[in-house]
Formats: sequence, C-alpha cells, structure tokens
Amino acid sequence: MAEAVAANSVESKQYIVVVLGSEHYGVDINFIDNIVRMQSITRVPKVQPYFEGVINLRGEVIPVMSLRKRFGLEPDEVTGKTRILILKPEAQGSIGIIVDSVKEVLTLANDNIDKPSAKGIDDDKANFLTGVGKNGDELVSILNIMEVIQDKEEEE
Repeated sequence: MAEAVAANSVESKQYIVVVLGSEHYGVDINFIDNIVRMQSITRVPKVQPYFEGVINLRGEVIPVMSLRKRFGLEPDEVTGKTRILILKPEAQGSIGIIVDSVKEVLTLANDNIDKPSAKGIDDDKANFLTGVGKNGDELVSILNIMEVIQDKEEEE
C-alpha cells in the first residue's frame, strides 16, 4: 500500500482547455458547473465593457462576460463552436464566460506547470494566470479564475 501512495505523490489537476484565437487556456475543472452553447444574451446597462449581459439558464439568471474583451482582444466572433462556460466559484454565484471553443479535458501534474514569467506582460494580464502548463509540445496558460472574474472598477 505504501508503494501506491509513493507513486501518486506527484499532485495533478484536471483542466478544461478552451481556445481564444490561437491561444489555449486551462480552467480548473473544479470551477466549472456547466458548458452550454452560445445563446441569446440580454444586455445590461452600465456594466463593465467586458460584461455582455445575462442569460437565463434553467431559471437562474447568470451574468456573462467576454473573455476576449476581458483580455483586451478583438470582440467575440460567434461560431458553431462558441461556448459559455458556467463557473461556480465558492464565494459567489454562477458566472458565464464566453470562449471560442472547448478543446479537451487535460490532466496536468503540478511539476508540468511553470509560474508565468512577467516579462513583457503588463501586471493586469499577469494576474490572470497562475502558470503555464506543458502538454507535449503545446503550452496551456492556466487561468486564475478568481482574478479573471473579479469585477474591479477601472482605476484612473
């Protein structure tokens, strides 16, 4: 029995890999409540520019943000692959994030994840990442979901 414990001593986590443009991002599977097809979003006035509005999912009103706009990328181009990830962080209600597509479920050992280097990345964007995972030849940026969904007022 001690051998089995030693073999599992490398911690690993599962991530849902999502695609934004040509970039791959990992979202900790523990935050994900549901993945739904793109649907009609009701606009809400006077919200941050990256909030698209709200959707009604089985009777629950869920705010939806554009991950592209949050990261300062070009606006979403809705296709048949566009999805809304419904996230359920512990401290608050559900929130949806729009992604170009969902690629796969990936298990990464913690020793395959490097801390992001902050060179060439402004502080705001660096806060959105907890690390960069290596999956073969592919790199997956691991999102810091709490930082991404935190609605900070724009500081002037």
